[in-house]
Amino acid sequence: MTTFPARFLNFMIAFVNVLLLLFHTSPVKKNADKIDLSGMTLTFSDEFDGDALDAAKWGAHNSYGVRKGGYWSASQAAVENGNLVIRTQYKEDGEFGPGWYTCGLDTSRAFRQTYGYFECRCILPKGEGLWSAFWMINSNVGKESADATAGAELDIMESPFWHLGGSRSWKITQNIHYSGYELKTKYKNVGIFQLDNDPYENYNTYGLLWTPDEYVFYINGCEVARTAYGGVSQQPEYMILSCEVDGGDGSPTFGWSGNIEKNDKAAFSAEYKVDYVRAYALP
Repeated sequence: MTTFPARFLNFMIAFVNVLLLLFHTSPVKKNADKIDLSGMTLTFSDEFDGDALDAAKWGAHNSYGVRKGGYWSASQAAVENGNLVIRTQYKEDGEFGPGWYTCGLDTSRAFRQTYGYFECRCILPKGEGLWSAFWMINSNVGKESADATAGAELDIMESPFWHLGGSRSWKITQNIHYSGYELKTKYKNVGIFQLDNDPYENYNTYGLLWTPDEYVFYINGCEVARTAYGGVSQQPEYMILSCEVDGGDGSPTFGWSGNIEKNDKAAFSAEYKVDYVRAYALP
């Protein structure tokens, strides 16, 4: 249930995001510490090499239907040319009515893990008013709590910056939430990171090393940040791939990613292309 109007929440998020862009943006340093997978065991892998989504690994995140400013639908996810492709587009005759359609998928029915290294390789979708994400969660995140040991939302990659234009848009953000949502949430922006290549045209990897003591975030195998905010989650969590439209109750509004309504509805189509998702257990 939405307690606060979507426009109010979106404005607050956009305002905070402007401040973060000004004061909390850092480059990805290629001389940073690299992820060391030696001794780790591969526990989950989807290389998306078939011709259909593997239903034994992926299912709908929450349920299909209204999701923020649009709709999530299974029809928006496909496996093509070695990639999972999540398409965002406007449909007059969509299954839930006219509106913006995209998709969210998770491994909740097939795979959950406590601690390890989690990574995806992907190309981000081009378009104002939407963002892709690779993240982790469990059911305890929506409950008010004193700390995050029962579960935290771990946003390994979110991409709301296309509307900035040019190389200014070559940024992703990493965040942690726990203890509920909306104004109740406890939140930390781990950082906003400037890539040195166009992530809307090129593959990049986004990873998280989760240990009992801290989270370490990586881009292209290079460490960008570490934190133990809230007390590290000690419970199994599952992985999510999603694309979202700014807004609420199925109606688009202005938010941190801009306004999708500025696009030409008839011509617009954005693709979130995921080459692989992998998870490893700690030694």
